[in-house]
Order: sequence, then C-alpha cells, then structure tokens
Amino acid sequence: MGDHVSSRTGRPTPSVLVVEDELESLQLMADALEADGFSVAQTGRGTDAIERLRGFAYDALIVDLRLPDADGMDVLTEALSLYPDIRALVITGYGGVAEAVQAIKRGAVDFFIKPFQLGQLGRVLHAALEYRRLAEENARLGSQLTARFNFDNIIGNSTAMRQVFSMLELVAPMNSTVLIQGETGTGKELIARTLHHHSPRRDQNFVAFNAAAIPETLAEAELFGHVKGAFTGAVNSRVGRFELAHRGTLFIDEVSSMPLSLQAKLLRALQERSIERVGDSKSVKFDIRVIAASNVDLRILVKEGKFRDDLFYRLNVVPITLPPLRTRRDDMPLLAQHFVHKSCQANGLPPRILGQEALRALMNYSWPGNIREFENAVEHAVAMSGAARDITIDMLPAELRRPQRSALLPEVTIPDEGINFTSVVSKLERDLILRCLEKTGGNKRQAARLLQMSRTTLIDKLQRLNANPSAASSSAA
Repeated sequence: MGDHVSSRTGRPTPSVLVVEDELESLQLMADALEADGFSVAQTGRGTDAIERLRGFAYDALIVDLRLPDADGMDVLTEALSLYPDIRALVITGYGGVAEAVQAIKRGAVDFFIKPFQLGQLGRVLHAALEYRRLAEENARLGSQLTARFNFDNIIGNSTAMRQVFSMLELVAPMNSTVLIQGETGTGKELIARTLHHHSPRRDQNFVAFNAAAIPETLAEAELFGHVKGAFTGAVNSRVGRFELAHRGTLFIDEVSSMPLSLQAKLLRALQERSIERVGDSKSVKFDIRVIAASNVDLRILVKEGKFRDDLFYRLNVVPITLPPLRTRRDDMPLLAQHFVHKSCQANGLPPRILGQEALRALMNYSWPGNIREFENAVEHAVAMSGAARDITIDMLPAELRRPQRSALLPEVTIPDEGINFTSVVSKLERDLILRCLEKTGGNKRQAARLLQMSRTTLIDKLQRLNANPSAASSSAA
C-alpha cells in the first residue's frame, strides 16, 4: 500500500484497515471510505487482520467485534499494542453495546451500532486523525514504551525478542559463560552490559575487549597485561583486561577475529582461571565472568579450521542469538518512538511525533546496519525536523525515501517483442514463497508470517502455482 497525497488535506492519504466478515458490508464500507479520501485495505478474517497489522502501519482501523475466526477485541488490542497512536473504530450489533463500551476503554475512539450511515465512518475518522495530528502524545508514548516493553534499554515485543528477554532473565544471575551471536549492529554489547547489570557482579567492573580493533601484535598484552621491558615500547608494567575485570565481567567482542595463537592462550586462561603477563612467568589468578560475542557463526569457522573447536565449546555454554532487525518489523514502531524520545531528550528538544508515513518508510527498509543504523536514521530525522513538531518522511535519510527494488525484484530484461506479464509475476511469486519455505525449513505457518499472509492463502498459492516445497533449495539458487 503506497503513500499518496490527499487533495482534501494536502497531506498523505490516510490508510485504513477494515475488518468485517459480511462481504457486502465490507465492500460498501470500503467504497464509501475510498470516496471520502482514504486508502483502504480490507479483510474478512481477524487472523489475517493481525498479520496485516504486523506488516504495515495503518493510520486507522475499523473492526467488527464479532468475527468468525477471532475476537474483534483481540484485533483491536493487537493494533493498539503495535501502534498506540492508531485511530480505531469498532462495529457491533444492537446487543453488543456493553462490549463496544469496553473497546472504548481499551483505546478505540468510537463505536457504531449496525445499521449505521456509511458517511459517518469517514467523518469520524477524519476528525480522529486530525485530533491525533494536533495532540501532544509523544511524552505519553515514551513513558508507555519504557513501562511495557523495556528490559533496560532493550526494546522489543516480537516473539524473537521475548525469547531473548526470557533467556536474559534466566542467565543474568548465573556465572555461566555466554556467547552472543548476531549481525553487526544488533546490540551485542548492550546485551552483555545488561547481563552484567542484572548479575551479582553488578557493583564490579565491566571490561570490554574488542579483538577486531586491536592489532595482533598488541592484543596479547592488552588482554593479559605485560611487565616492564617485555617488548619494545613497554616502558612500564601494565595490567591487562583480565585483571581489570577481576570479580566483574569481561566482554570479548568480535572473538572470531582472534588469531589461532591467541585463541590457544585464551583457552588456557579460561581452563586454568589464571593468566601470565607478557614477559612474566608468575601466574595471576582471576575471578571473572566471560561474555563473548561474534558477528559470524563460529560453528562455520570451526568447520573451516579458523576457530578452535575446544575454545568454541568453552565459550558456547549459554548461546544467545540476536535476530536481525529486518525480521523484527513489528518491533520497529516501538523502537522508532523510543529513539525519537531519546534523541529529543539528549538534545533538549520538545517532544516530536513520528508520522505514520515516516514510520512506514522505516518499516519498509531492510536495515543492513540493524539497530545502530535504525537509531542513526531516527536521530537524523529529529535533527532535520527543526522547529516542526511532526517528523515527516522527507526528514528521513535519502536512502529510506527511495523504494528498494534490487533487494526484492530480480533484474528482468524486456525484449522488443515484450514479455508475458502474468508468467513473470507468477515466477516471482513462486520464488518468493519457496525462498520463505526454505528459510523456515518447510514450516508453512512461519513462511506465511514472513510473507504477511494467512496459512490458507499460502497453501492456495502453492497449489495454484504448482510449487513444490521440496524444490525450494534449487529454486532459491
């Protein structure tokens, strides 16, 4: 669903998701809303509505409280959880007034009792959206996010992040060694600091060592320390990171970058719980918790002979894998509001409101730099907002305002005689489905979620396209 400019307001066309199982009523409402200047998405199923909400930031929602496959109240709750600023209307029969009142208490802006005049929908929604545009809500959202979805500064409510939170709660009080793996920018050091902060060692030092940032010739001395005269330039003795972290936590980042010779010395230190400074033969005992991190899969490096298997097993006591941001689209509204609030506070600015059009652009981007890139983009938008209260799409970095074609569409050569449009689109559709099935190991429910469609729709498409899931690997190649 694209963003267009409304001739009525001069602002982007507001988008609305209509959820109604009576198909005739659904179409009548959609037609009336489109005539009143809305971009309309429609569905007759509650489960499909929830999937759509997780994949797109609608400005408004209209939902019937009585649906055959789900409770309309659950759809409303999910919408408000993902987008606290969404304008929601509920529809009910004559006997459902009490339930409609309950929906208002949950955050819906109004309700309609069947039958009602179709023209009322557009008027009420336009008024609600205008009120939202004028309201100062960012401070409330900031406190709401902190209270509901925050584990220190880690933001998220997706299934993947809830699993990470559960792991942190279990592991933090322990002394077990932890290996954090995830792409660059996913927040591995933040996770490590959170583990330390919630551990019995919280009052002692948290010492970080980045194996990729220190030259190989100096890495051993930085890690274990050295005595005076141990090598050229060692004019004084120096305590290493192991000793600095005594009774606290040592975080070894980018452990995959360590040369094999240093890996052997690190393994010995972890086994013996003691180190020797460079140039000294005296052992120094230590009591530390080790947390290591890698942006590549260490199992692959072990198979390639680039990482010691015995060190891997020593580090991989409690593995935590951080998901890339592109797989956490339903967390992006929370992250965006959090970073807007954080940037405004850091720069002494009054609260800013992130517009839904800008939020949609953030959600449509693939984020190769993950959380780090996401935060930088939001900070850029806050800086570009100047004295404006609303953050609009034109304040985002240029690459977010351009649609990403190469990541999704293959290069198609169009000959002079033209192409078979239906055939090309069907092939793309088939390839996308098979790639998602490959990614999920053939699990159709998970693949349908990645494609933001219902499982039934996915199965129908597989049959229509004659797509064999077992051929996913060859098709993706």
